[in-house]
Amino acid sequence: MENNDIIKIARAKAEKWLDKAYDEKTREEVKRMLENTDTTELIESFYNDLEFGTGGLRGIMGVGTNRMNIYTVGAATQGFSNYINKMFPNEKKAVCIGHDCRHNSRLFSETAANIFSANGIHVYLFEDLRPTPEMSFAIRDLGCKGGVILTASHNPKEYNGYKAYWDDGSQLVPPHDKNVIDEVKKVQVSDIKFEGVPEMITILGKDFDKKYLDKVKTLSLSPEAIQKEHDLKIVFTPLHGTTYELVPASLRNWGFTNIHTVPEQSIPDGDFPTVASANPEEPAAFKMALDLARKIDADLAMACDPDGDRIGIAVKNDAGEWTLLNGNQTNIIFTEYIIRRKKELNQLKGGEYTVKTIVTTELIKDIAEKNHIICYDVYTGFKWIADVIRKEGGEKFIGGGEESFGYMPGAFTRDKDGVSATSLMAEIAAWVKMQNKTLYSFLKEIYAKYGFSQERMIYIVRKGLSGAQEIKAMMEEFRHNTPKEINHSPVVLKKDYLSLEATNLQTGEKTHLNFETKSDVLQFFLADGSKISVRPSGTEPKIKFYFEGRAQMKDMNDYERAQQDANARIDAIIKDLKLQ
Repeated sequence: MENNDIIKIARAKAEKWLDKAYDEKTREEVKRMLENTDTTELIESFYNDLEFGTGGLRGIMGVGTNRMNIYTVGAATQGFSNYINKMFPNEKKAVCIGHDCRHNSRLFSETAANIFSANGIHVYLFEDLRPTPEMSFAIRDLGCKGGVILTASHNPKEYNGYKAYWDDGSQLVPPHDKNVIDEVKKVQVSDIKFEGVPEMITILGKDFDKKYLDKVKTLSLSPEAIQKEHDLKIVFTPLHGTTYELVPASLRNWGFTNIHTVPEQSIPDGDFPTVASANPEEPAAFKMALDLARKIDADLAMACDPDGDRIGIAVKNDAGEWTLLNGNQTNIIFTEYIIRRKKELNQLKGGEYTVKTIVTTELIKDIAEKNHIICYDVYTGFKWIADVIRKEGGEKFIGGGEESFGYMPGAFTRDKDGVSATSLMAEIAAWVKMQNKTLYSFLKEIYAKYGFSQERMIYIVRKGLSGAQEIKAMMEEFRHNTPKEINHSPVVLKKDYLSLEATNLQTGEKTHLNFETKSDVLQFFLADGSKISVRPSGTEPKIKFYFEGRAQMKDMNDYERAQQDANARIDAIIKDLKLQ
């Protein structure tokens, strides 16, 4: 499409925003864009529409159809309201709304509250910023039909987002996700009921926090360890986000008495002034926490992302140096601890299960199955973990997680839960300390018991239309011309989530993959235990490769050698696939 055509489309859409249905400030901003000889801002703001996808909305804040503002948030909320009213025509209906620390999050949450209430739906609105998992818990606890959290997680400060949840406290899954999208697409600005009904809005405050924190405490499996090691030195940073009060409060509720928060990062701030990226997956985000940990000689350092669903963990290695655990290692520790303690407490009665995403380490499955626990595989995203709980029930659920720093140890929330995860990890640290061990030595003990696993993710960027075509061609090549061996190891199993077929490449036998929806993901399992997962990014011009290399450990002292072997194996796979 020619640039002139793009400008013409953007201009036509922008001119509609000069209508009296839009507020004066918005109209002035649109007028300024239309009069500007540089059309860059006009095109970026209006050429595309910010789409309500299966996860809701996410985008840069500002005026326009391709921006997060009260009108795009309003259309999403009106469409969601219409769907809830359609699904529950003769019932009392309520929703819960929460928000994070970002600019405009309070404005957007109050806008949504007004629209829901104007559509006859009662609203429970948190008085101030709260972590995403608490909002998920509130939906279930208050018997709501759905909920919304205004957050862009750890995206840059210019972004905000709108995540929609269903009545079980999880993000929307089929058929509701597509059905809500259809309703949102029908909404015109004149349809949005911005005038709220105050008596239909109930504010949730500290009393509800206590209810949530008391529920989090029910996850404790070793209260005697906390009692003995209550003065465990814990450093925590909320990275300017929603857990600045609730994580320290939860740790105190569990019995910990020596909690140190990073003062500069314990002030909620949508500019995230002390970090380049407020993401616990990024080592740089841990700098201030580790500086404090070294200063006070802490036992454990933890971080949550701004909306409080992700958790990052730092521990001391055998040389006393601080090291960051990756998301797979955190999941491994949680899984082994929960199963071991539940066994010791005689709480495993049969039929218990855990859930992991398909790109998360297979070691989770090994730990589970060797302890006679079922392990389910799901697509990336905690809504799919919640979907398993919906089908299997919450009674037998013993935890679920994904490699991107998320874990959910209880079924009372249906999204990853940084508040619960930090509390439980602190308990594990106390439990190992009571046995004169460390979290690092406990991790090595798990590897020695079940086998070593090293994971790595790389991506290749291919921009523009030609890039998209190249990525598609790469996927087709892997799909239809699967290598017989990679790094001199036979490919024994291929899983194609687009055809939902698993193919045994030794026998040619095909079996159905029991997933309700299709996804453009391929996985190859090698005879040497390696796993390769390939998928194009849904939001960026990237193709992502997830590698898992396995190695055996003779004992805990064999850790470094096993790590070198597994890394060398991954290096060789990448070289063999000509990815670097």
